[in-house]
Amino acid sequence: MPGGIRKLALTAHVASSVGWLGSVAAFLVLAVAGLSGQDTERVRGAYAAMDVTGWYVIVPLAFASLLTGLVQSLGTAWGLFRHYWVLMKLVLTLVATFLLLLHMQVADRVADAAARGTWSGAELGGMRAQLAFDAAAAVVVLLTTTALSVYKPRGITRHGWRMQQAQRTHRSDGAGLDAGAAARA
Repeated sequence: MPGGIRKLALTAHVASSVGWLGSVAAFLVLAVAGLSGQDTERVRGAYAAMDVTGWYVIVPLAFASLLTGLVQSLGTAWGLFRHYWVLMKLVLTLVATFLLLLHMQVADRVADAAARGTWSGAELGGMRAQLAFDAAAAVVVLLTTTALSVYKPRGITRHGWRMQQAQRTHRSDGAGLDAGAAARA
């Protein structure tokens, strides 16, 4: 991938990933406010904001992060299956995105109940707590993917090792041919 496009793709990936993390942190704050709030209007507003933030900010950023991460891995030397840290980020992002879509169903139910003013039932109390717990867990997962990107722990997959060996063989064959051609000239 040419340098300018690579930097653009990296910028898009970092922006969408950091945006995802930040919006989930805001969702967590709203979930805690909704769970612990005493003011009826504030609680209703928190759950309405969570629903809108989830569908119009968090879900699109999750998919943008996944898509730009795939572009980054497939378009750079890191590759998608060469390094364990890239593979782990992919798995965590796929699982987090899938769970997010399930989580948003709970957010929808709680937001609908809050709009009707019926959020105090035992079932909804559990769902309200689940929203806060899930958001906290998502922050931890997203911080983990961020740390993997920064630290890039060593460890190459079998596929990555085979690719390295093939590149070394190709380089040594090519260098040997060039040296032989130069000696004949």
